[in-house]
Amino acid sequence: MMAKKPPKPAPRRIFQERSKITALPLYFEGFLLVKRSEYQEYKHYWTELRGTTLFFYTDKKSTTYVDKLDIIDLTCLTDQNSTEKNCVKFTLVLPKEDVQLKTENTESGEEWRGFILTVTELSVPPHVSLLPGQVIRLHEVLEKEKKRRIETERTPSSSPEKGKQPFEDYEDVLNPMPACFYSVSRKEATEMLEKNPSMGNMILRPGSDSRNYSITVRQEIDLPRIKHYKITSVGESYTIELEKPVTLPNLFSVIDYFVKETRGNLRPFIYSTDETLGTLENYPVVSHSI
Repeated sequence: MMAKKPPKPAPRRIFQERSKITALPLYFEGFLLVKRSEYQEYKHYWTELRGTTLFFYTDKKSTTYVDKLDIIDLTCLTDQNSTEKNCVKFTLVLPKEDVQLKTENTESGEEWRGFILTVTELSVPPHVSLLPGQVIRLHEVLEKEKKRRIETERTPSSSPEKGKQPFEDYEDVLNPMPACFYSVSRKEATEMLEKNPSMGNMILRPGSDSRNYSITVRQEIDLPRIKHYKITSVGESYTIELEKPVTLPNLFSVIDYFVKETRGNLRPFIYSTDETLGTLENYPVVSHSI
């Protein structure tokens, strides 16, 4: 009888291994086509932005990166004209080399541009074509990167993981999850929304089982109403269980879908004292529900 093949690492296990190897917080991830000075052509990598370093993996499930690029000394990011449909190309100009990046669609291109400029310039780019939820993520990453650099300067000889302070959102920094994800029950999510309406009105939380998720929202159309939506994990995608189910590539896209479809009426629930984020609370409230 043949021995069974060892099971493939679970996504969380893969993430934990990468975190140990890189010792840096994950800010953004996705597929990128990369062309460095020593490459003859573009190479297709699953890419992670951790701190101010891009880590390149042969595929989404690899635990060890095959190449990395430190972008902290980025001189500028220049756009390139592309004849390919829905393709975004830009160049990272660094002191020692120019690196060409290409994305498979315009939305991911804007996201990569936004996150790279945010962590290298320590400011959110003023002109980015992103949804409100994505802009909130940029501001959140900005604050985390500022704190990371301060901690690194204070403890240069220690590991970034050991030097971290016990923030409440520590797990959120390390996990590729939307900022409005909280490990709370249905009842707890409802209480959080009712007691803190100014912080947002949409929470992503674990579902009743260990594989799926739920979204709890508080909408004020005529009277405040609490609604719950089931988010089912389907392979590497996620389906919002509506009358007409909507399938999206990741949980960030799920949150962005709710924000976009309600024209900003639904806002991610985020604990923050940042005055800049406070300005994002003034979206138009419309009686449009999903």
